[in-house]
Amino acid sequence: MADLGVDPELGHVLPPTTTELNSQADVHIDVGRTATATPSINANDPFGIRDGLISDTELVGLRKRRKGKAIGKYQSRQNDLISAFLKPIEEHSEDAKAEEEAARLPVKIAIYASLLCNCALAILQIYAAVSSVSLSLLATGIDSVFDVGSNIWLFFIHRQAERLDGERWPVGGARLETIGNIVYGSLMGSVNLVIVVEAARTLLTKKGDALAPFHLPSIVAVGIALGVKLLLFIYCYSIRNKSSQVRVLWQDHRNDLWINGFGIVMSILGSKLTWWLDPTGAVMISLGVIASWGRTIYKEFALLAGKSASHDFLQLIIYKVATFSDVIDKVDTVRAYHSGPNYFVEVDIVMDADTPLHVSHDVSELLQNKLEALPHVERAFVHVDYEWEHIPEHRQRKSTSS
Repeated sequence: MADLGVDPELGHVLPPTTTELNSQADVHIDVGRTATATPSINANDPFGIRDGLISDTELVGLRKRRKGKAIGKYQSRQNDLISAFLKPIEEHSEDAKAEEEAARLPVKIAIYASLLCNCALAILQIYAAVSSVSLSLLATGIDSVFDVGSNIWLFFIHRQAERLDGERWPVGGARLETIGNIVYGSLMGSVNLVIVVEAARTLLTKKGDALAPFHLPSIVAVGIALGVKLLLFIYCYSIRNKSSQVRVLWQDHRNDLWINGFGIVMSILGSKLTWWLDPTGAVMISLGVIASWGRTIYKEFALLAGKSASHDFLQLIIYKVATFSDVIDKVDTVRAYHSGPNYFVEVDIVMDADTPLHVSHDVSELLQNKLEALPHVERAFVHVDYEWEHIPEHRQRKSTSS
């Protein structure tokens, strides 16, 4: 990990917002000296990073310059990051709880509205598929049936995650929702693969150029489903970052918009122009669904596999550790990685060799508790050492012997 720069004249760590960090290596940050040369530095801002804030007026001026939008966007992001640094950990936790409480009712509305609408639309679209004998509408109908299954499955998984026995599952149930998303996505891919095979069989075996009859009620039924899905998509889009359940529902509604729209178009063209457009539309719809859920499954697997936390989150952890206590001389190593939707955080700090055991224990335990109070941090581990010129602890070692 790149070192945070130290100004040789001021003797303090340069603002970490200007430093690129990597979560899987080392940081060696000297926090034992306190800068006094800059007037704006105080106990709440020991590194003087508040000086990096850009006013709204300056941001507007930046954006008016030629090619200034990118710079303005960067400075705005830096402002948000510095503000997060200066906000106390307790405030981070309180804000997250308040946001969760405020989102509780909208999330419930999204879940139950999606369930009720999907139940009604599934019946409507299966009727459309059966009455029209259209493979494109069959693809949309099967997808609508699985929409109902997704709602029930996600609701069940969420309830199970909340009720897991802490003795049998000490890491908690957060990862259960991620596993549920992967299972559901896999089922969706499998069913749509069956539709691809059926449509391909029709394309290869059909004889003659007879067009399928045009069935207006089926088109109207799917059109109604399209309109309802649009409303659900808009609502879930507005709160997609409030819950992993709503994010999956939003993705599902987004997929249904183009599935239903494309299904209507290809069914009409198959009954008006040429017969092969209908099964071709079914193949394209199903392959699109498989690709979309494949991308979602890949992202969910990355969370289970321990993908690194975002750069901004790592910077926040490093700053909070570096400014936590005067007893901490250096920050040696910081790692943060996903364990499902939440993070595991590992921190190696350095104290003076003469620090009493009870002091090092109390400081590191309090730091662990503070880090675990941050939003989305499931567990935090703090390791204390008296020197930093060594091979980092906990590094994976692979045996070279066969």
